[in-house]
Amino acid sequence: MKRALLKELTSVELRRKEGELREEVFRLRFQHHTGQLASPIKLRTARRELAQVLTRMREIELGVRSSALPQG
Repeated sequence: MKRALLKELTSVELRRKEGELREEVFRLRFQHHTGQLASPIKLRTARRELAQVLTRMREIELGVRSSALPQG
């Protein structure tokens, strides 16, 4: 998920997205351990997206301005 899209989401939407991603990571981890996961990249992508959502939620909690964040 792009940073610009995350910045547009409200905290309620971010929490909903967090729950969805946590469930997805759980399912993918389970599939990975049972040997049913076709592409391990899906797991990595889901974990990365979850981390981005959690980071954005923390930024909102701390009141960090998006303009003060490093670009990249």
